[in-house]
Parts: sequence; C-alpha cells; structure tokens
Amino acid sequence: MAKRRTQIDGSADPRDIALGLAAAPGDGHFDELRSPAGELRPAWQQFFTHLGATGFADLDRRTAMLARQIRDDGVTYNVYQVDGGAQRPWSLDLLPLIIEADDWARIEAGVTQRARLLNAVMRDVYGPQRLLRDSLLPPALVYGSPGYLRPLAGCMPAEGVFLHIVACDLARGPDGQWWVIGNRTQAPSGLGYALQNRMVVSRLFPEAFRELRVQRLGASFRRLLDMLYRVSPSEGAAPRVVLLTPGPYSETYFEHVYLARYLGVPLVEGSDLTVRDERVYLKTLYGLERVHGILRRLDDDYCDPLELRADSALGVPGLLQAIRAGQVLVANSLGSGFLESPAMAGFLPAIAQRLFGEKLLLPSLASWWCGEAAAMTQALPQLAEMVVKPTFPTRARRQGWDTEIPARLDEAQRVLLAESIRAAPDDYTLQEFLPMSEVAIWRNGALEPRTAMLRVYAVTDGSGEWHVFPGGLTRVAGNEQVVTMQRGGSSADTWVLTRGPVETFSMLPGPLSAAMLESARRPVTSRAAENLFWMGRYAERAEFGVRLASATLELLGEDAGAALPLLDTVAQLATLQGLVPKEVPLPSKSLAVFERTLIAELLDEDEGRSLAFSLLSLARAGEQVRERLSSEHVRLITERLAELREAREAATADGVVSVDEALELLQQVELRLAAVTGAQADRMTRDEGWRMLTIGRQLERLLTLTDTLLALFEKQQALAGDGFELLLQLFDSVITYRSRHQRWQHPVALIDLLVRDHANPRSLACIVRTLRQELVHLPAPHGEELLARLASTATWPSIEVLSLSAADGRMHGLVELVETLGAAGFALSEQIGARFFSHAEPGFHMVRA
Repeated sequence: MAKRRTQIDGSADPRDIALGLAAAPGDGHFDELRSPAGELRPAWQQFFTHLGATGFADLDRRTAMLARQIRDDGVTYNVYQVDGGAQRPWSLDLLPLIIEADDWARIEAGVTQRARLLNAVMRDVYGPQRLLRDSLLPPALVYGSPGYLRPLAGCMPAEGVFLHIVACDLARGPDGQWWVIGNRTQAPSGLGYALQNRMVVSRLFPEAFRELRVQRLGASFRRLLDMLYRVSPSEGAAPRVVLLTPGPYSETYFEHVYLARYLGVPLVEGSDLTVRDERVYLKTLYGLERVHGILRRLDDDYCDPLELRADSALGVPGLLQAIRAGQVLVANSLGSGFLESPAMAGFLPAIAQRLFGEKLLLPSLASWWCGEAAAMTQALPQLAEMVVKPTFPTRARRQGWDTEIPARLDEAQRVLLAESIRAAPDDYTLQEFLPMSEVAIWRNGALEPRTAMLRVYAVTDGSGEWHVFPGGLTRVAGNEQVVTMQRGGSSADTWVLTRGPVETFSMLPGPLSAAMLESARRPVTSRAAENLFWMGRYAERAEFGVRLASATLELLGEDAGAALPLLDTVAQLATLQGLVPKEVPLPSKSLAVFERTLIAELLDEDEGRSLAFSLLSLARAGEQVRERLSSEHVRLITERLAELREAREAATADGVVSVDEALELLQQVELRLAAVTGAQADRMTRDEGWRMLTIGRQLERLLTLTDTLLALFEKQQALAGDGFELLLQLFDSVITYRSRHQRWQHPVALIDLLVRDHANPRSLACIVRTLRQELVHLPAPHGEELLARLASTATWPSIEVLSLSAADGRMHGLVELVETLGAAGFALSEQIGARFFSHAEPGFHMVRA
C-alpha cells in the first residue's frame, strides 16, 4: 500500500481542514477515519471539534506530552538484551481507534460467543472427546500440538471453566465486516498496555473523551478480580491471588508489573512459589503462605519442570499435581495452547453448529490445514493469494520461522515454500489474505494511514457468563505495514462509544473493614526481599566505590605527590574492594599503570565489583522488584548506568579517559546516587521490603568500612597527613569533623567520630545501632537470633581503650573490635540469606559476592 500523508495547517478550523485536505482512502482498505466519499466519519467530526482553538497545530505538543508520559511512567516493551541495554519505550500513537456503538455491539456478541465456544472445546477435548470421535476435530491437530498437555487429560476444573480470560485478534475487512484473525487462550497479553494507553490518551483529549461518551475499563478489571477471588478454592478462608510472571526478561514485563499494581495482587515468579502436600504456597519473610489463585503470564510448557519442560527455570515444580487435586485455580487452565493454532479456524464453524446450534457471529478467515490432503490440494494452487501460517506457532518460533506472505516472494521462493509445505503438511496452515482497515496516525505534523488490528478481551464470571472489556489493545503497523510490536509496530487507545450511560466504576474499593485492610497489604516475597536486600548492598557498594576511586585518583594525581606507602595502602584497599585486579602493580612500582587500570576497570561491567558492575547489578535487582519502586527510582538507576556506558564508548572511540574526565564522571555519578538513596529513603513504604533494603545497605556499609579501617589503621596511615583526610573522605565525614575540630588532626577525635559516634551515619556505632533496630523487627524467632550476632554498642570498649597504642604501635582494642564487627556482618549476611530468602536449614552457606 502506498503511504499517503495529509498535511494540516493549524491556523484554520480543524474540521474544515480535515475535510478539505483528507486524502482518498487506500485501495482495498476500510478507512477508519473517513467514509468512501472522503468525509470524516461522524465520531471523528465530533472528536476534532474538541481540539480547542489551536486545532491541529496543538497535536505536536500533545505528541511530545505523550512521549514524556511514557518515559516518565517507564512503560517498556522489549525483548531482553543480553548486554543489559536500555529497554525500548512502549510505542503509543496519539489518536485513538474509535468504534461506534453499533459496531461494538456486534463485536461484543461475537467475542462472547467465541469465548464460550473455545471453553466448550477445551471441556470436550480434556473430557469426553466427542469432537474427536465425531471427526469434527482432527486428532492429529490436537495430539500433534505441543499445546495439548496429556498430563491433564481427564482433569476437570471447577464448574468446567477452563478459560477465564480469552482474547480475540480482530481486523476489519474492506466491506467494514470484522473478522477473527486469531485466538489467544494461554496467557493473553495486552490488558495492562490497554489500560496504560487509556490512562495517557484520555488525559490528552479530556473533552473529546467525555463528550463522545467513551466506555471506561475499571468495571471490567473489577469483574476480573472478583472472578479470581470467587473461583479460587479457598475453603472458606480469604483467598490469596497472585500474578505469575516469567520475570523482568519477559518482553511484556512492564505489563505484569502494572497489572499487579492495578489489581492489588502480589507479582511473583516461579521461584516465589512452592508446592507442599498438593497445595501451593508463597515464600515470604514470615514463612509459607497459602496461594489459592494464580493469574499467570507464563506459557503452559514452562509452568511445571517436573511434568512439562524439564529445562524450565520459570515454573513451579509440582504445580500440575496441585491443579489435578483441585487445590489451586490457574487462570487460564493449562493446556489451551492448541486452541491458538490458526488451523482451528477451519473447524470452529461446524463445532459451533454441533455444540450450540449457532453460526459464528464473527467469522474466521477461510483456512486450510495442510494436514488434510484434500485441503492442501485445494489451497496450494492459490498459494500466491494466501497467507502461510505455522500450524503450531510455538514450535515454529523455536525453529526460526513465522508467518509468510507469498505475494511478497518471487516465483522461485514460492516454489521452495510449496515444497516445504508438501514435505511437512501438518506444520502449515493457509489462510485467505485480508486487507485490514487503516487508522490515522499523527507523524511530524501530518496524518498517515496505517493498517491496524484490534485485540478484544472477554472474562468469565466463573459460572458460564462472559463479559467483554469495552475496548482493547489496538496494534498499528510500522513502516513495513506489518502489525507486530517486534517489528516496529505501535499501539493506539481504543474508544468504544455508547448511547447509554457511561459506567463510572473505579477500581478503588468502597468502605473497608479492618480485616479487609489487613488482607490488602501485600506480602513481601522471599525473592522480592532478596532483591531489595541486594539493591541496598549494591547501592552502598557503588557509593563507596565512587568515593574510593575519586580519593585514589586525587592522591595519584597530586602535584606534590602523596607518600608512596600511603599510595600503596590505598591501592591495596582499592584492590580489596575489587576496583582493580590483584595482579596490577602497586603505585610504588608503576603509578601510571595503576592509574590507567583503575579508570578502565570503573567502566567494566564484567568485573565483579567494579562501579559499572555494581550499577548494572543494582538495575537488575531493581527490575526484579519494579512493582515496588517508583518510576523515578528506576530511571535514576538506569540513567547512571547509561552514563557509564557512554563514557566507555567514548573511551573505546579515542582510546583513553583522562583523570580529569574520570573525576568529573565520578562526581556526576555520586550526585545521582545520592538521588537514588533519597528515593529509597523517602519514596518507599516502610514495610519488610524496605527493612531488607535498609539492612542490606547497612551491612554493606559495615563490611566496607571495617575493611577500610583495618587496611589503614593496621599501618598507622590514618593518624597523620593525607591518610587522616582520606579516612574522613571515605567515611563521608569531612564536614562533621571540621565543624568540631577545624583542621586539627586528633587521632582520638577521629576514632570517636568514625567508631563510637551514634550521630554520625557513617560511624560503626550508628551502623550497628541501625542494624539492631531493623533486625529486631524481622519475624521471630529469626530476628532475635540475628540480633545476638551484633553486640550492643553499650558493651564496646571505651575510647581510651580503643585509641591506646601498644608497644608495637598497633591499637589492639580498635583492631579487635573492627575484626569482630566485620565477622559479624559477614555471618549476618549468610544467615539472612538462608533463613529468609532460600528458607534453608541452618548450616546453609552463601558465597560472598
């Protein structure tokens, strides 16, 4: 289809301009914006009259606002990048798809019928199998599909409801008729993105949204949540429902986070759940809590490594047994993947007649499954006019191929395709080609037409009735005119108009009882707690690494030159903290080599304790608990990582990063990390998750500072000159010390400030006190047991004992206390991991990262 643009001059009346300059509809495509005569359709006439005085001239500004909102909300859609690169922002067009009330009534009735039919097929295939015996469904199409799960044969869920959410991909043909292109029954995606699209676009056009009487989505999500609670086998107790995600490497992970937040249910991964005695439990800081319902976003074959894919690290071992025992609701039920085959389209009309005595209200595209010899013989001569689709999509994706459009191939390629079909006919389905309707998108001051497809969702009430979400996810083709997000496609909000009252229901609940308030609090899963714990550790590690690297570079670059023993001591500390490899020569042997290596290692994401690695690990841990973090918090972390990557790329380009450039970069990172710390301190709920983050940060601070004190006090470098200032700088205590003692270097004052001062957040006493305050609130009895590891500061030696130098010049009291605290910190880290994250028995050991 040729691309057309409609240029708009915003100085005149918007409606007159659109009417006068609208391009003719594309040949063979239904135009969603204009009638065949080139006039705006009534809904669009009304829409454009509500643009305001500036008319079309204001659309560029609104487009910029939309992009900024997507960025600020952190909305992403991205296939996981191995290098950990920035995720791709979600693509959303400014103008919505508008569906008139009459059109929607037909869609709603057709999707409701389709959902009811697909559930009936599931009930038969996993039950009496009459459809197979009566040849209404070919056994090879069902049993040959990887989506049919033999372990669940004969397993009947409550009320015979296998499908709780069904999605249908629809497209409008040239005559205005809506067609079903495909069904999504395993874990239909897109609901979260549809909701996000609505939140953004409706705010950009509030008057048009109100005056066009657009139906809202809140009540539909409430129905979804109510259904999950109603159907879950809770045995009279308050049901716990969770949303199961593959994790942050999923391309739609943002949606999982967004849905979990909106529905108010915990977001969990497979490792968060465990099966005991045919029941599913959630691992939390308070132990195992029963799970009654699972809204899954994980494909069937990954759900249980015991009975399905043995290589899956995403599922829950034993889940199928819990399902067979009727002890957990999984929505949708596993085993529906065969319904997503495009070959099913050819058999559904006859099945609808047999089961319901009805014709399909929304027709499917004419389809020929090549596994039937007669169908292949009939369809292959028309190959150039068809679309070739994989009969078993998941298997085809693993083999590296997807839908083919023979009309875009040359004759030789079509011959090879036909030979491939004849060689493995079961794997191929041919469908008629449908020129899909065009929507208008706004690009650089112009209207452009793009083909589009609509995904509509239906949810059951658990007893056989279905409700269709008034709207859905509209996907718009990219420059290649292929409707897929993976190949540069976009999305649009979907406005369904109504003649009746607009349902104003909100997901905000009504009056709450004390019991409901208590149940509304989300549990902190062990996985979330572990990631928050390591977020605290990596944030602190990065901050200390910045200070240590800056101090080291400043000492190395001083014109007067610091004493070589101090330089070597600092270099050894940098090596101990992982900022430089152990084999690098000390500054006393080769100052230039040490300096260049230190700068290079700061940017190396593969080095286990480098600054870049700490930031990358911080970002990864943050992605795992994104539902608990503000979008600003996440953005602060990813932007710091991006800055280091830009510096690394610049260094690769010109071969060097100077000391001044490195110091400037470190200064900027330090400022941004302070913002990250602020976000953690002020924008997180003070629940057990925040407590774990705080404990992680304080433990890391304890370990790094005890290492620092031992490294410097062992050699008495901290008692005079540059070493004295270095300790204050590393402990971020320069201002505090000078406000009390100006520039006088008092060893006793230094020890008091860095070790015993409870008011200094970088002193050992303040760290230990903070840790004890948080540890005591951890679930009993583990909190009390962990608390015993850290002796109260009231039992510490006096300042006189700590500062007393022995005949050998060592402060034995200070060294002994610091060594004891360092050992206690390491032991605490091991015990916290074993008791709260892995739920291992005593004796389990972690490897210090």
